[in-house]
Amino acid sequence: MTNWIAANIKWILLLSGALTCTLFYAAIAPQAALNSLFGDSLEGQLSEIIVRNWGALITLVGAMQIYGVFNPLNRSLIVFISIVSKLTFVSLVLIYGRQYLGQAGVAVAIDLVIVGLFVVYLLSDRQQKTE
Repeated sequence: MTNWIAANIKWILLLSGALTCTLFYAAIAPQAALNSLFGDSLEGQLSEIIVRNWGALITLVGAMQIYGVFNPLNRSLIVFISIVSKLTFVSLVLIYGRQYLGQAGVAVAIDLVIVGLFVVYLLSDRQQKTE
């Protein structure tokens, strides 16, 4: 499995990056994105700022993943940042937003699968560099 992940990391990064970039939707239509992802919304100007910024930052992580497909020198750093970002989202939903798991559960599950793939990749990459 480790060899398969390492051999296909470009495709994994591309797919993950494309999926992650779909959160650009939150930067354009924050209320619709919140409704779609969580089945709920926030009110007020502050929520507009925060959700739009969140959407932009998530999109940047996705764009970095796509960049990592073509830039192997920075790939490990990009994968590490992606792991931290995705685990932060998953942790926050599990700690503070369990009531949203019905709606956000798919995103949480996909992020956990991607984190697992990325962790295996980092471990195999590190092992290759020490051999």
